[in-house]
Amino acid sequence: MKDKNKNVKFQSKDIKSSFTGSRMTLYGGLAPIMKFLKKDKIVKELNYLFPTRDYNSLKFSKVQLMMSVIMASLSGINRITRIAAFTHDELVKALLGLKNGLNKDAISTCFKMLGQRGAVILHEYSLKKVRTWLTKSQLRSITIDVDSTVFTVYGNQEGAAKGYNQVNRGAKSYHCLLGFCSQMKLIVNSWFRTGSAYTSNGIVDFTKQIAVTLPGKISNVFYRADSGFFNGKLFDLLEEFDWKYLIKVKFKGMKERFKTLDWIAIDEKGEICVSEFEYKAASWSKSRILKVIRTIEKWEKREFFGQTEMIPVYQYACYCSNLEDKSALELHDIYKERSTSETWIEQVKGHLLAGKTLTDDFHANDILWQLSIMAYNLSVVMRYKVKKIFRQEHASFRNWFINVAARITYSGRYTKQHLYEHYYEREKWKKFSIQLE
Repeated sequence: MKDKNKNVKFQSKDIKSSFTGSRMTLYGGLAPIMKFLKKDKIVKELNYLFPTRDYNSLKFSKVQLMMSVIMASLSGINRITRIAAFTHDELVKALLGLKNGLNKDAISTCFKMLGQRGAVILHEYSLKKVRTWLTKSQLRSITIDVDSTVFTVYGNQEGAAKGYNQVNRGAKSYHCLLGFCSQMKLIVNSWFRTGSAYTSNGIVDFTKQIAVTLPGKISNVFYRADSGFFNGKLFDLLEEFDWKYLIKVKFKGMKERFKTLDWIAIDEKGEICVSEFEYKAASWSKSRILKVIRTIEKWEKREFFGQTEMIPVYQYACYCSNLEDKSALELHDIYKERSTSETWIEQVKGHLLAGKTLTDDFHANDILWQLSIMAYNLSVVMRYKVKKIFRQEHASFRNWFINVAARITYSGRYTKQHLYEHYYEREKWKKFSIQLE
């Protein structure tokens, strides 16, 4: 008979560890993703654009190297040495058709050899894929959010230069330009630029590329950007395209003018006021109406002839727009929606690690940047039709779908991966992987 008063003690066995496991993977979600890439003809099209001649000493093709960077970005891997180690994963080797993993010199050497011509070809191909994805989306009206982003480099990378760098002032950096389709979170265009480039450098040509990329069925375009793009030539172009636009006004020399305006209060307390005025910069082809909103940021104590008074400190927001029926307050609210694009930029840089893998060659770095941008777009496109998953950030998607452990087995001509049978996201994973096929 059991003693009912006896306590149950917890005991744990000591587990010995060794790095001797083989035919295992940490990236089970890459298998269905590769099926999606084949279905979307990306592998076939890249093979056509970047052919590799077969000869005895050849170990890796250009496309194998490109796909390794795309897959590494999706999996949260950056830097050449880590990407090389990543390709020793059993599943990654199978998907890339490798007998052995890549070495770091092969990756950097290949992209340096592709040079400027390779970077241009890859960029043109990326624009073509964006056009295809937008066509399939069946969107008729879109919002284009344009922004620039700076990332600091630590070294003597070609093209890295001192420029606008709010986080690390005086440090060398690259200053990239990005244009998003807000409805899909899709990057419709991106330029890899030197750190000394001013925010709006090349913005007219950049926007022309976007216009050529958009499918003909998209009839309504709304273009939105911050004060770095307050540019008369850009306004002329957008009006020529018959696009609606909303650009924040650069404040240089403006605040003194704001003080002379007639303000109309739009709230009971008189703390929110609006006004508008006609403005023409010296380089502009014509004048335009600027609409401005003034709010009270805080109250400060001031002494006047021995008496203390509370004086308002004003905060201004001014916009240039051809949305003529919108008030300054409405433009202000529409502009604030743009903040989501800054979140997407953080995903590009923080989740897909764009700009975190670098060589000492500018054009090789451009190619690496573009491959990470393509990885971001693939993540978005794959998830676009499943609203619940589309709303997730890439890091969340990666954690439950891509970074899943599995064991790889070989049987004749077939390769199979065995995922953990009690995986808590098992049904969700299976359902989504079927949708990718």
